[in-house]
Amino acid sequence: MANTYTQIHIQFVFAVKHRDGLIHSTFKEELYQYIAGIIKYHNHKLLVINGMPDHLHLLVGMRPTQSISELMQDIKASSSKWINEKQFLKVKFEWQEGYGAFSYSKSSVNRVIDYIKNQEQHHTIQTFQEEYLEFLKLFDIEYDAKYVFKEPM
Repeated sequence: MANTYTQIHIQFVFAVKHRDGLIHSTFKEELYQYIAGIIKYHNHKLLVINGMPDHLHLLVGMRPTQSISELMQDIKASSSKWINEKQFLKVKFEWQEGYGAFSYSKSSVNRVIDYIKNQEQHHTIQTFQEEYLEFLKLFDIEYDAKYVFKEPM
């Protein structure tokens, strides 16, 4: 798209189905590389990826050539299929339905990168559910609590 100039930074947050802690350190880095490849394939720029065993955070510099929902559908479907084909787990891996997508200005990017890099430290003081609800409130997103999370089994 000639003469199209954009600066779109989106933080994506999404969870393992039932928030099970299935993202093990044994394959976490391979998963991150796989997701990075999906993002690059679609001509977006991954700025940072990190998470916990039950959820991930991505900060992506997006091009306006694809919708947020299309990118997330591809990331979640392709990565869950990849995890299952690689047989990293004895159970079927699935992502929970839905995701959070939060936009940031250029001036906030370094702060968000630091936040995502420090997930392990951050989650010593706040649960994922608390974190996610805080994002929804901070970004003034209307939500129905009964649809935000499927309860763990």
